[in-house]
Amino acid sequence: MRVVGMFVAGAVLEAALLAATASVPYLAEVAKWRADYEASLKAPYGWLSVAGLFWLHDGANVVGSDPKSDVVTPAGTPKRAGVLRFAGGKTTFEPQAGAGVLIGDKPAGKAELKPDVSGHPDVIRIGAVSLTVIVRGPKTGVRMRDPNAETRRTFTGNVWFPADPAWRIKAKWVLYPEPKKITITNILGMTDEEPSPGYAEFTVKGKTLRLEPVLEDNDLSFYFKDATSGKTTYPPGRFLDTDMPKGNEIELDFNKAYNPPCAFTAYATCPLPPKQNVLATAIDAGEKNYGRSE
Repeated sequence: MRVVGMFVAGAVLEAALLAATASVPYLAEVAKWRADYEASLKAPYGWLSVAGLFWLHDGANVVGSDPKSDVVTPAGTPKRAGVLRFAGGKTTFEPQAGAGVLIGDKPAGKAELKPDVSGHPDVIRIGAVSLTVIVRGPKTGVRMRDPNAETRRTFTGNVWFPADPAWRIKAKWVLYPEPKKITITNILGMTDEEPSPGYAEFTVKGKTLRLEPVLEDNDLSFYFKDATSGKTTYPPGRFLDTDMPKGNEIELDFNKAYNPPCAFTAYATCPLPPKQNVLATAIDAGEKNYGRSE
Protein backbone atom coordinates (compact mmCIF):
# COMPACT_ATOMS: atom_id res chain seq x y z
CA MET A 1 0.00 0.00 0.00
CA ARG A 2 2.86 2.33 0.78
CA VAL A 3 4.33 1.79 -2.70
CA VAL A 4 0.92 2.50 -4.28
CA GLY A 5 0.60 5.63 -2.18
CA MET A 6 4.03 6.80 -3.25
CA PHE A 7 3.11 6.12 -6.88
CA VAL A 8 -0.10 8.16 -6.62
CA ALA A 9 1.69 11.03 -4.87
CA GLY A 10 4.39 11.00 -7.53
CA ALA A 11 1.78 11.05 -10.30
CA VAL A 12 0.02 14.01 -8.70
CA LEU A 13 3.32 15.87 -8.32
CA GLU A 14 4.26 15.13 -11.92
CA ALA A 15 0.90 16.41 -13.16
CA ALA A 16 1.31 19.57 -11.11
CA LEU A 17 4.79 20.14 -12.50
CA LEU A 18 3.55 19.60 -16.06
CA ALA A 19 0.72 22.08 -15.51
CA ALA A 20 3.12 24.63 -14.05
CA THR A 21 5.55 24.15 -16.92
CA ALA A 22 2.76 24.52 -19.48
CA SER A 23 1.68 27.82 -17.90
CA VAL A 24 5.12 29.44 -18.15
CA PRO A 25 4.76 30.64 -21.80
CA TYR A 26 1.28 31.97 -21.02
CA LEU A 27 2.45 33.90 -17.95
CA ALA A 28 5.29 35.37 -20.01
CA GLU A 29 2.77 36.42 -22.66
CA VAL A 30 0.58 38.13 -20.03
CA ALA A 31 3.64 39.90 -18.59
CA LYS A 32 4.54 41.22 -22.06
CA TRP A 33 0.95 42.34 -22.68
CA ARG A 34 0.94 44.25 -19.40
CA ALA A 35 4.32 45.85 -20.14
CA ASP A 36 3.14 46.94 -23.61
CA TYR A 37 -0.06 48.35 -22.10
CA GLU A 38 1.92 50.41 -19.57
CA ALA A 39 4.29 51.59 -22.30
CA SER A 40 1.34 52.83 -24.36
CA LEU A 41 0.07 54.84 -21.38
CA LYS A 42 3.51 56.36 -20.82
CA ALA A 43 4.15 57.18 -24.48
CA PRO A 44 4.72 60.90 -25.20
CA TYR A 45 1.14 61.23 -26.48
CA GLY A 46 -0.44 58.35 -24.56
CA TRP A 47 -3.35 58.73 -22.16
CA LEU A 48 -1.10 60.03 -19.38
CA SER A 49 -0.31 63.07 -21.54
CA VAL A 50 -3.94 64.17 -21.75
CA ALA A 51 -3.87 67.56 -20.00
CA GLY A 52 -7.08 69.31 -20.97
CA LEU A 53 -10.56 69.03 -22.46
CA PHE A 54 -12.34 72.15 -23.70
CA TRP A 55 -15.92 72.15 -25.01
CA LEU A 56 -16.40 74.49 -27.95
CA HIS A 57 -19.10 77.13 -28.19
CA ASP A 58 -20.55 78.45 -31.42
CA GLY A 59 -18.35 81.06 -33.07
CA ALA A 60 -14.73 81.91 -32.29
CA ASN A 61 -12.81 79.91 -29.67
CA VAL A 62 -9.39 81.46 -29.02
CA VAL A 63 -6.44 79.08 -28.57
CA GLY A 64 -3.31 80.08 -26.64
CA SER A 65 -1.52 80.34 -23.31
CA ASP A 66 -3.38 83.52 -22.34
CA PRO A 67 -5.50 82.43 -19.33
CA LYS A 68 -8.48 84.19 -20.91
CA SER A 69 -8.35 81.88 -23.95
CA ASP A 70 -11.16 79.42 -24.59
CA VAL A 71 -8.59 76.65 -25.14
CA VAL A 72 -5.77 77.35 -22.69
CA THR A 73 -2.43 75.83 -23.68
CA PRO A 74 0.58 75.47 -21.32
CA ALA A 75 3.01 78.23 -20.48
CA GLY A 76 5.72 78.51 -23.10
CA THR A 77 3.31 78.18 -26.02
CA PRO A 78 2.21 81.32 -27.91
CA LYS A 79 -0.12 83.62 -26.01
CA ARG A 80 -2.42 83.43 -29.02
CA ALA A 81 -1.89 80.47 -31.35
CA GLY A 82 -5.05 80.79 -33.40
CA VAL A 83 -8.83 80.53 -33.42
CA LEU A 84 -11.13 77.54 -33.68
CA ARG A 85 -14.41 78.52 -35.32
CA PHE A 86 -17.29 76.19 -34.57
CA ALA A 87 -20.46 76.42 -36.65
CA GLY A 88 -22.97 73.93 -38.02
CA GLY A 89 -21.21 71.04 -36.34
CA LYS A 90 -17.96 71.81 -38.15
CA THR A 91 -14.68 73.11 -36.70
CA THR A 92 -12.31 75.32 -38.66
CA PHE A 93 -8.86 76.38 -37.44
CA GLU A 94 -7.32 79.75 -38.31
CA PRO A 95 -3.68 80.00 -37.14
CA GLN A 96 -2.17 83.18 -35.75
CA ALA A 97 0.51 84.53 -38.08
CA GLY A 98 3.99 83.76 -36.81
CA ALA A 99 2.85 81.32 -34.12
CA GLY A 100 4.58 78.37 -35.78
CA VAL A 101 1.54 76.12 -35.56
CA LEU A 102 1.40 72.88 -37.54
CA ILE A 103 -1.46 70.66 -38.67
CA GLY A 104 0.09 67.23 -38.78
CA ASP A 105 3.64 67.92 -39.93
CA LYS A 106 2.84 70.88 -42.20
CA PRO A 107 2.58 74.60 -41.44
CA ALA A 108 -1.01 75.34 -40.53
CA GLY A 109 -3.31 77.31 -42.79
CA LYS A 110 -7.02 77.87 -42.47
CA ALA A 111 -8.54 74.40 -42.52
CA GLU A 112 -11.62 72.43 -41.51
CA LEU A 113 -10.56 69.82 -38.97
CA LYS A 114 -11.61 66.18 -39.03
CA PRO A 115 -12.75 65.03 -35.55
CA ASP A 116 -11.92 61.78 -33.79
CA VAL A 117 -15.15 60.10 -34.95
CA SER A 118 -13.80 60.25 -38.50
CA GLY A 119 -11.20 57.64 -37.51
CA HIS A 120 -8.41 59.92 -38.76
CA PRO A 121 -8.56 63.16 -36.76
CA ASP A 122 -6.43 66.13 -37.70
CA VAL A 123 -3.80 67.06 -35.13
CA ILE A 124 -2.88 70.67 -34.37
CA ARG A 125 0.67 70.92 -33.03
CA ILE A 126 1.76 73.92 -30.96
CA GLY A 127 5.31 73.09 -30.01
CA ALA A 128 5.12 69.75 -28.19
CA VAL A 129 1.42 70.22 -27.39
CA SER A 130 -1.22 68.59 -29.59
CA LEU A 131 -4.92 69.35 -29.99
CA THR A 132 -7.59 67.16 -31.57
CA VAL A 133 -11.30 67.72 -32.04
CA ILE A 134 -13.58 65.18 -30.35
CA VAL A 135 -17.32 64.65 -30.71
CA ARG A 136 -19.35 63.26 -27.81
CA GLY A 137 -23.06 63.11 -28.44
CA PRO A 138 -24.29 66.67 -29.06
CA LYS A 139 -21.04 68.25 -27.81
CA THR A 140 -17.82 69.00 -29.67
CA GLY A 141 -14.60 69.68 -27.83
CA VAL A 142 -10.83 69.85 -28.06
CA ARG A 143 -8.59 67.37 -26.27
CA MET A 144 -5.11 68.58 -25.39
CA ARG A 145 -2.09 66.32 -24.97
CA ASP A 146 1.17 67.49 -23.43
CA PRO A 147 4.19 65.18 -22.99
CA ASN A 148 5.11 67.28 -19.96
CA ALA A 149 1.73 66.77 -18.26
CA GLU A 150 1.91 66.20 -14.51
CA THR A 151 0.02 62.91 -14.85
CA ARG A 152 2.78 61.59 -17.11
CA ARG A 153 5.69 62.99 -15.10
CA THR A 154 4.42 61.59 -11.79
CA PHE A 155 3.09 58.23 -13.02
CA THR A 156 3.98 55.49 -10.53
CA GLY A 157 3.11 52.42 -12.61
CA ASN A 158 0.21 50.02 -12.94
CA VAL A 159 -0.66 47.56 -10.17
CA TRP A 160 -1.97 44.09 -11.00
CA PHE A 161 -3.33 40.94 -9.43
CA PRO A 162 -0.83 38.11 -9.96
CA ALA A 163 -1.53 36.48 -13.31
CA ASP A 164 -3.37 33.18 -12.92
CA PRO A 165 -4.16 30.87 -15.86
CA ALA A 166 -7.47 30.00 -14.14
CA TRP A 167 -8.74 33.47 -15.11
CA ARG A 168 -8.28 32.72 -18.82
CA ILE A 169 -11.83 31.49 -19.28
CA LYS A 170 -13.37 29.71 -22.25
CA ALA A 171 -16.87 31.17 -22.26
CA LYS A 172 -19.97 30.18 -24.18
CA TRP A 173 -20.78 32.67 -26.92
CA VAL A 174 -24.43 33.29 -27.76
CA LEU A 175 -24.96 35.17 -31.01
CA TYR A 176 -28.04 37.33 -31.34
CA PRO A 177 -30.17 36.60 -34.43
CA GLU A 178 -29.66 40.28 -35.28
CA PRO A 179 -27.16 42.65 -33.63
CA LYS A 180 -28.90 44.77 -31.03
CA LYS A 181 -28.19 48.21 -29.63
CA ILE A 182 -27.26 48.55 -25.97
CA THR A 183 -27.30 51.76 -23.98
CA ILE A 184 -23.87 53.01 -22.95
CA THR A 185 -23.50 56.08 -20.72
CA ASN A 186 -20.15 57.81 -20.35
CA ILE A 187 -18.64 59.34 -17.24
CA LEU A 188 -20.03 62.75 -18.23
CA GLY A 189 -23.59 61.40 -18.29
CA MET A 190 -23.87 61.35 -22.08
CA THR A 191 -25.74 58.33 -23.45
CA ASP A 192 -25.29 56.55 -26.76
CA GLU A 193 -26.51 53.35 -28.40
CA GLU A 194 -23.76 50.89 -29.35
CA PRO A 195 -24.04 47.67 -31.38
CA SER A 196 -23.71 44.35 -29.53
CA PRO A 197 -23.60 41.10 -31.52
CA GLY A 198 -24.24 38.67 -28.62
CA TYR A 199 -23.15 37.79 -25.08
CA ALA A 200 -20.61 35.63 -23.26
CA GLU A 201 -21.74 33.18 -20.57
CA PHE A 202 -19.29 31.62 -18.11
CA THR A 203 -18.95 30.27 -14.58
CA VAL A 204 -16.94 31.82 -11.74
CA LYS A 205 -16.95 30.44 -8.20
CA GLY A 206 -19.93 28.27 -9.01
CA LYS A 207 -22.01 31.14 -10.37
CA THR A 208 -23.13 31.51 -13.97
CA LEU A 209 -22.34 35.01 -15.22
CA ARG A 210 -23.08 36.88 -18.41
CA LEU A 211 -21.36 39.85 -20.09
CA GLU A 212 -22.52 41.78 -23.12
CA PRO A 213 -19.84 43.47 -25.27
CA VAL A 214 -19.91 46.32 -27.74
CA LEU A 215 -18.43 46.00 -31.20
CA GLU A 216 -15.20 47.98 -31.66
CA ASP A 217 -13.99 47.76 -35.27
CA ASN A 218 -13.30 44.02 -35.64
CA ASP A 219 -12.96 43.27 -31.93
CA LEU A 220 -15.20 43.15 -28.88
CA SER A 221 -14.96 45.34 -25.80
CA PHE A 222 -16.54 44.38 -22.48
CA TYR A 223 -17.18 47.17 -19.97
CA PHE A 224 -17.80 45.51 -16.62
CA LYS A 225 -18.02 46.16 -12.92
CA ASP A 226 -17.67 43.48 -10.24
CA ALA A 227 -17.48 42.96 -6.49
CA THR A 228 -13.88 44.26 -6.39
CA SER A 229 -14.88 47.65 -7.86
CA GLY A 230 -14.25 50.42 -5.34
CA LYS A 231 -12.26 48.05 -3.13
CA THR A 232 -9.20 46.72 -4.89
CA THR A 233 -10.09 47.89 -8.39
CA TYR A 234 -11.16 51.13 -10.10
CA PRO A 235 -14.62 52.06 -8.72
CA PRO A 236 -16.52 52.69 -11.99
CA GLY A 237 -15.34 49.40 -13.54
CA ARG A 238 -12.82 48.01 -15.99
CA PHE A 239 -12.43 47.08 -19.66
CA LEU A 240 -11.64 43.76 -21.33
CA ASP A 241 -10.95 43.48 -25.07
CA THR A 242 -11.21 40.20 -26.96
CA ASP A 243 -10.93 38.81 -30.43
CA MET A 244 -14.13 37.89 -32.20
CA PRO A 245 -15.52 34.54 -31.02
CA LYS A 246 -14.82 31.29 -32.82
CA GLY A 247 -18.13 29.53 -33.30
CA ASN A 248 -19.94 29.26 -29.98
CA GLU A 249 -16.85 29.91 -27.83
CA ILE A 250 -15.00 33.06 -26.79
CA GLU A 251 -11.91 33.52 -24.61
CA LEU A 252 -12.19 35.97 -21.73
CA ASP A 253 -8.73 36.57 -20.30
CA PHE A 254 -9.40 38.56 -17.13
CA ASN A 255 -5.65 38.72 -16.45
CA LYS A 256 -5.78 41.43 -19.15
CA ALA A 257 -8.68 43.40 -17.67
CA TYR A 258 -7.52 47.00 -17.49
CA ASN A 259 -8.54 50.41 -16.21
CA PRO A 260 -10.21 52.96 -18.47
CA PRO A 261 -8.27 56.17 -19.16
CA CYS A 262 -10.42 57.99 -16.59
CA ALA A 263 -8.46 56.17 -13.88
CA PHE A 264 -5.42 58.26 -14.88
CA THR A 265 -6.71 61.57 -16.24
CA ALA A 266 -9.64 63.85 -15.48
CA TYR A 267 -9.96 64.75 -19.16
CA ALA A 268 -11.19 61.47 -20.64
CA THR A 269 -14.81 60.62 -21.50
CA CYS A 270 -14.88 56.91 -20.62
CA PRO A 271 -17.91 54.70 -21.13
CA LEU A 272 -19.40 53.11 -18.02
CA PRO A 273 -20.49 49.47 -17.72
CA PRO A 274 -24.14 48.94 -18.66
CA LYS A 275 -26.33 47.62 -15.85
CA GLN A 276 -26.36 44.09 -17.31
CA ASN A 277 -22.55 43.98 -16.94
CA VAL A 278 -22.51 44.70 -13.20
CA LEU A 279 -21.45 41.43 -11.54
CA ALA A 280 -22.02 40.57 -7.88
CA THR A 281 -19.06 38.16 -8.05
CA ALA A 282 -15.45 39.28 -7.50
CA ILE A 283 -13.13 39.11 -10.50
CA ASP A 284 -9.79 39.02 -8.65
CA ALA A 285 -7.75 39.40 -11.82
CA GLY A 286 -6.31 42.07 -14.05
CA GLU A 287 -5.49 45.64 -13.11
CA LYS A 288 -6.02 47.05 -9.63
CA ASN A 289 -6.95 50.63 -8.84
CA TYR A 290 -4.21 53.11 -9.81
CA GLY A 291 -2.22 54.39 -6.86
CA ARG A 292 -2.58 51.27 -4.71
CA SER A 293 0.59 50.30 -2.91
CA GLU A 294 0.00 46.55 -3.34
